[in-house]
Amino acid sequence: MEQPPWWYNPTSSTPPNKQANNCKEMLQGRVQVQWQLMGEDVQIRVSGRIREDQYVAFGLSGKEGKAEMLGGDVVVIGYDNRTGKFIAEDYYMSDFAQCDGKRGVCPDKRVGGRNDAVFVHGERKNGITTVTYTRPLRTNEPVKDKMIPERETTVIAAIGPLNSQGEANAHERLDKTTEDIRIDFTSPRNVHDCTNSLYDIPDESELEPWTPAVITDADTFTARIGPTGAKRGYSRITGTPSWGIAWYINDLLIPEITVERGQTYTFIVEGGNDSSNSARYHPFYITDSSEGGFGQKSESEQMEQTVFAGVNYDSKGFPYPTAAGRYCEWIRNTVDNADNYETFKSFFQTLELKCDKGDPAKLEWTVQEDIPDLVYYQCYTHNHLGWKIHVVDAGYSSQRNVNGVDRILPAFTIFITFIITLLLFSR
Repeated sequence: MEQPPWWYNPTSSTPPNKQANNCKEMLQGRVQVQWQLMGEDVQIRVSGRIREDQYVAFGLSGKEGKAEMLGGDVVVIGYDNRTGKFIAEDYYMSDFAQCDGKRGVCPDKRVGGRNDAVFVHGERKNGITTVTYTRPLRTNEPVKDKMIPERETTVIAAIGPLNSQGEANAHERLDKTTEDIRIDFTSPRNVHDCTNSLYDIPDESELEPWTPAVITDADTFTARIGPTGAKRGYSRITGTPSWGIAWYINDLLIPEITVERGQTYTFIVEGGNDSSNSARYHPFYITDSSEGGFGQKSESEQMEQTVFAGVNYDSKGFPYPTAAGRYCEWIRNTVDNADNYETFKSFFQTLELKCDKGDPAKLEWTVQEDIPDLVYYQCYTHNHLGWKIHVVDAGYSSQRNVNGVDRILPAFTIFITFIITLLLFSR
């Protein structure tokens, strides 16, 4: 394929100092997009100041004249360090939800389409990922692919984390375009809007994570949906990219729970029971999988999980979730970034609980003697919304309390003896 005049093929680690044709800056200069019309295709080069485990999404807005992610047609670029390959993947966003194989933020090929982004070249140097790809002006997929018009059109961009499958997870609220940025991909007029170098942008500072929450002495739990807490919350606690929502157990963000074998526990679940709306459908279940998402797995993948509660099978052997309930979500009532809050407690004060009409579901779980020491509470339809359940032997909690008393009593006795001695000698 003939390369456009602006194509740069580096031979050293020295950053290029070159003014390219047709260049737009996005996301406060963290992303630069260059393009060139080549017959019936557009060749696009996207460069982003991102980490190795992040992506840049760029493409056409879901609504003309407004930066709208829903309904948008984007190409996700990045570097997959699992495979050592660069990514240029065509995505369609039908819901503000993790892809469940039918709806959500999905690669086109996962929902019956095809990848119309043709990878050309990729490089990663000095903290910058650059991927060049082509995409046609028009495709044969009118639903999943938007036509590039022969005029100015609104474009969008976002930066977010790649998940364990090398797919795009949810970006933070400040890591997407909000203004109406327009590009005419077919115009012969050159656009030179890139005024800064990506190499001059400083790396993001490392934030302290919130202290992980722990529940050790409860037998009843509420399970609702809430935000993940940006760069201080879910991803820092678990070491896994988040989707932007997670389980809140007893109003705590993904606490580690301790249960005893032989005891019965009750989960009051409000994860949403409308299966037609994947963004608000999060049945609760307990499994040995740190990933979850049992309902979106293939039959062979389901066989790799052991389910302990929350899933039954119909007469034909198909699984279905048993604990969904009405939908309740902790919603942000401010527009600032969760990273600004040094503790979860202060962040939680900015949340407001909103619930649909209806009733919660109740899941009762009697912990069997052969349950492993570590299991997980998860979402049936999506990956990585939950966290750990530690399973201990019967009597662990009461023994721990006794040991605590044994440690406290000697100290208390010494303290009382000291006070009595002082009183006697002060007479």
